[in-house]
Amino acid sequence: MTALAHTTRFAPSPTGYLHLGHAFAARFAAERGQRFLLRLEDIDATRCRPEFSAAILEDLAWLGLVWQPEVWQQSQRLPAYQAALDQLHAKGLLYPCFCTRKAIQAELAAMEGAPHPGLDGPAYPGTCRALSPADRQAQIAAGAAHCWRLDTAAAAKQCGPLRWHDRDQGWIEAELSTLGDVVLGRKETPTSYHLAVVVDDAAQGVDLVTRGIDLRAATHLHRLLQALLGLPTPAYAFHPLLLDAQGQRFAKRNRSATIRSQREAGLSAQQVWQAVEACPKQTRLP
Repeated sequence: MTALAHTTRFAPSPTGYLHLGHAFAARFAAERGQRFLLRLEDIDATRCRPEFSAAILEDLAWLGLVWQPEVWQQSQRLPAYQAALDQLHAKGLLYPCFCTRKAIQAELAAMEGAPHPGLDGPAYPGTCRALSPADRQAQIAAGAAHCWRLDTAAAAKQCGPLRWHDRDQGWIEAELSTLGDVVLGRKETPTSYHLAVVVDDAAQGVDLVTRGIDLRAATHLHRLLQALLGLPTPAYAFHPLLLDAQGQRFAKRNRSATIRSQREAGLSAQQVWQAVEACPKQTRLP
């Protein structure tokens, strides 16, 4: 199998305009795939906007990237995510969590020793895991706000040892003990990033997932979800993170210079790619 005999994808969220870090990530994926897909991760209805979706396609085309004609939008695939959530419910691996962020932080602060970090902050201490079925049903019937968490320990026990393949480092044993019970769905949205990306990669035939090193830890959870849902396991390739002149990662929250603003300033696509190459790169996390 040649290096290009893969299906890869670039899957940005249309919550703002693309920056140089996005350009680097998109090219990293495109260069490794014979079939290069573009997917819009737009499940966050409060932040995603149609004009940003249109701008993503326009900016990538201006940069010279070419992808397969069909562009998937996660907002149009909610039934597929609900079906995956139903599978996990049927296995008895999800439980409703009624805790607020404030309550979780208070419980963590009261615990002895520092809690292990989870994928989306400190690992959830499992408060609602101990609720009885009657208590859970009573709170749901009363209309209490809740999300659905994966009982990670029970899931890991069902699956046994797992591993995934890193194109640079070889086979990696999945580490599940420090993940915590992650949120996989909410009342208003039947999915999380973790569930949606696993379902979509399998449905689109992605066999090489490219992602930044900051998402390496999430791969352990994704391998577990693949096993639970009976989905194929792709290989993984991780790219460094681009840094700006101040040594910060390119990110929307840092108000990083966008590709669109550089286009409007008169730069050519070649000059933007030269700027990408000139950026320092973070090759490992602290």
